[in-house]
Amino acid sequence: MWLSPGQNQSWVSEFILVGFSGDPMTSWIFFIVFLILYLSSVLGNGLIVTLICLDTHLHTPMYFFLCILSVLDMGYVTTTTPQRLVHLLSHSQTISFACCWLQMYVFGALGLTECVFFVVMAYDRYVAICCPLRYTVLLNWSLCAKMASGCWACGFFLSLIHTYLTMRLPYCGPNIINHYFCDGPSVRCLACMNTHLIELVDLVISFFVNVVPSSLIVASYIRIALAILKVKSTRGRCKAFSTCASHLTVVTFFYVPATYIYLRPNSSYSPEQDKLVALFIMSSRPCSILWSTVCGTRTSRGLFLK
Repeated sequence: MWLSPGQNQSWVSEFILVGFSGDPMTSWIFFIVFLILYLSSVLGNGLIVTLICLDTHLHTPMYFFLCILSVLDMGYVTTTTPQRLVHLLSHSQTISFACCWLQMYVFGALGLTECVFFVVMAYDRYVAICCPLRYTVLLNWSLCAKMASGCWACGFFLSLIHTYLTMRLPYCGPNIINHYFCDGPSVRCLACMNTHLIELVDLVISFFVNVVPSSLIVASYIRIALAILKVKSTRGRCKAFSTCASHLTVVTFFYVPATYIYLRPNSSYSPEQDKLVALFIMSSRPCSILWSTVCGTRTSRGLFLK
């Protein structure tokens, strides 16, 4: 369990993920719940991606972005859930230092990518509703590809900074993580040194990918709301509000829990609450993304505002 580098101090080589409960019967219940949530997420998002790829009528920027969102969500849950399912069925709850590092990095990269990506989706809705006649000009395929690539690059780069600083901390004492996966705050509280510097770095990153994008999204939807109120057709207003409400639902179910977990001070860290919030994110996102896709089919890139 410990690596001794020839010094008077031992260093952690693996962590123990506590999860929710050690009771065998409760573990089986959690296994079934996690399995159902995981399968619903993968199958639901996989169906969305398949339909969008096969139906040429859906080869538009809006559905292109929804397809990427579904891929992100599948990667998001696959990074953590299969490992947790194995732990629920086995007697061992350990995860190696390297696997913990990799899980933290990929999970953070996908989450940060999604944070930035929501701004791109908000811009798509803004152009579709406020500038419908210029939609194909403002959102051409080259720009869509560049914005999507930029979101992925930003997410993986910022996650590398966060993960590198977290895993470079000295872990020479407790190795029990009170969570069901390697999350930054959960791992960082085990470090045997002051973590104020990395908390400050995390705060800056969280501000950049939470506060700034959410502010841009709110600004976009203020403009969208003003444009919708000018539409004389009641049916047109209902369609516009419907597609906007679906996107805002996905954004809310992601930003609010993420802000609670990553923007609060370390002194108020609560592992039990974090586990429940993380479970809520995983359980609510497949439904919200599916609703966003269904509502999106009821609009046609803002042409109802002509």
